[in-house]
Amino acid sequence: MGRRDADLQADCLADHESHGLGLQFTDRSGCGGPAIAAVRELMARLMDERDEFLGWRLAGEKCHPSGIADALNWSDGLVILGLDTLASHAATSHSRCHQCGLRRNRQAHSHLAAQTPRICIRVRHNKGEAMQQRILGQKLEVSAIGLGCMSMSSGYGPPADKGEMIKMIRAAHDRGVTHFDTAEAYGPFANEELVGEALQPIRDKVTIATKFGFDIDLETGKRGSGTNSRPEHIKAVADACLKRLRIEAIDLFYQHRVDPDVPIEDVAGAVKGLIAEGKVKHFGMSEAAVQTIRRAHAVQPVTAVQSEYSLYYRGPEAELLPALEELGIGFVPFSPLGAGFLTGKIDENTKFDPTDFRNIVPRFSPEARKANMALVDLVKAVAERKGATPAQVALAWLLAQKPWIVPIPGTTKLHRLEENLGAVNVVLTQDDLKEIDEGSSRMKLEGARLPEAALKMTGR
Repeated sequence: MGRRDADLQADCLADHESHGLGLQFTDRSGCGGPAIAAVRELMARLMDERDEFLGWRLAGEKCHPSGIADALNWSDGLVILGLDTLASHAATSHSRCHQCGLRRNRQAHSHLAAQTPRICIRVRHNKGEAMQQRILGQKLEVSAIGLGCMSMSSGYGPPADKGEMIKMIRAAHDRGVTHFDTAEAYGPFANEELVGEALQPIRDKVTIATKFGFDIDLETGKRGSGTNSRPEHIKAVADACLKRLRIEAIDLFYQHRVDPDVPIEDVAGAVKGLIAEGKVKHFGMSEAAVQTIRRAHAVQPVTAVQSEYSLYYRGPEAELLPALEELGIGFVPFSPLGAGFLTGKIDENTKFDPTDFRNIVPRFSPEARKANMALVDLVKAVAERKGATPAQVALAWLLAQKPWIVPIPGTTKLHRLEENLGAVNVVLTQDDLKEIDEGSSRMKLEGARLPEAALKMTGR
């Protein structure tokens, strides 16, 4: 990422008899005294929870306990990366412990000598350079890569653990992400509630995008068969979204799918009214036709359009991207990794959870996956040469298309989040881009990107 995170390691020796707390620090960051002083100050706040603190150590747990997370206030710029017992650090013949990176010595890392509770708290000092920023349309500044939160609650299998996903969302912000994408339809409602709870402590440091437009009962969550963008429904959805997201204004409010029964001018007018009331800041559209976008933009300027776009689906290039550039509208590609296909971790033998939507997507049939692996092989070849992963190359390719494109890959795994965000450091040369374009243009990808019923709701 564009950030120079400073890693500090705190090797904490707790004296079980006197309840004293001695701290030794190895600073690999160059931050020096101020960072170490901040760690000492925060550690002192643990003393009131000393017994529980020692209990975790004596139980031998590796964890991110909420009490510790609360005590070490992550808004102070120091983020806990882990809480491990030194006894869990595997002894090696190397000069550094392979888990914490500290210089090994008899006093600090001998598993035979340490009889008193020892705890290694890994923290990151986050006052370095932030991630690159981009501008969407009407002066909406966001991180170059956002976080799509849908998969945490629906779409790709059973919902993930809420507590873990709150940590994931906060970890994304700690690593420079400032733009988070959700929708009332994800769950329904559950994803907005998750995002709202996770981002509440840092609301003024992030932008939140959500969506209206499906026919969802606001009381029961029961979903109808189609869309509903009647102005009175849009206003009711906005109020419900504000409550679930725990915010006073929605940063970016998308129409999730165009409603053929409601003139787009009426939709844009309704959002314009919400902007005047201070409930919404920016208007967005998703999977809409170019002419529909133009009509809406004439009533209320559109800040961003969200549609599927990746090396696995390049449909927007023909008409949509030129129109957005002409109108000064930002573009937010969803499924920028081709719903995971471009990561190189999926092949014709991959089995999806029964509730994973990819089971009904033609492009994800075993036959289509096998036929389309040539694209993955192309991306892998470029990634190997660049010292990157296929996912990073796929995202870097998107970032290289236009400076107003902000992809929103989703994940439920921290290591995948970090991998995705590393794409901002992958520089594709003109030769790299030419190789990708020429190679992919010779391929005929098999299978439609969505089921027929879902496709009929796009491009309207």
